[in-house]
Amino acid sequence: MTQSIRVALIGDYRANAVAHQAIPPAIQLAAQALSLNVNANWIATPELEQHNLADYHAIWLVPGSPYLNDEGVFAALRWVRESGKPFLGSCGGFQYAIVEYARNVLGWADASHAETDPAGRWVIAPLACSLVEQRGTVSFQPDSRIARAYGALQSDEGYHCNFGVNAEFSDALATQNLRVTSWDLEGDVRGIELTDHPFFVATLFQSERAALQNRLSPLVVAWLQAAAG
Repeated sequence: MTQSIRVALIGDYRANAVAHQAIPPAIQLAAQALSLNVNANWIATPELEQHNLADYHAIWLVPGSPYLNDEGVFAALRWVRESGKPFLGSCGGFQYAIVEYARNVLGWADASHAETDPAGRWVIAPLACSLVEQRGTVSFQPDSRIARAYGALQSDEGYHCNFGVNAEFSDALATQNLRVTSWDLEGDVRGIELTDHPFFVATLFQSERAALQNRLSPLVVAWLQAAAG
């Protein structure tokens, strides 16, 4: 019998967002490869409080920041991090996961995202060069979850973002259970994992875009594998 799992896609859907177009086929392709029946429920951020995330096998915080309900997103991220629920974050999901971790694990109460809080400590800051609809090579830490998912130490990936990890804080962020496991060719942070979590992976790049060329996203496959557990 085919195993059925339920996953939550947290984010404010926009039909013209390339990543949002890519996510359903990325899940479908990965589900087929794993022989899973996956029911994906898209949850708009203003409706987060109406959903019990414990009802889902895994959570994906999808691209599309700023979200319409930032506080709801941060509360969901904290719950996912503390509960051990398999988590994938891409683009905005990566950025917000960094801020939540800085606030609630490192104790940086003023940690902020430059796009939404100009007065705080910018752990997420404007990129020196925009990555809106750009591609680039990313490298992976050997034996990291990302590297194991890809079966490689490099990949060419697509982006749609103007913000990333502030280089001033990248070393300080990785002092407890957060590990930086992906970088671009200039050494800027492009992916992180939590070592004390069953599956918590977040990337600035949008691996889901592979589905638009009918290719598997290794991270979506690994995420669904974790969900099927």
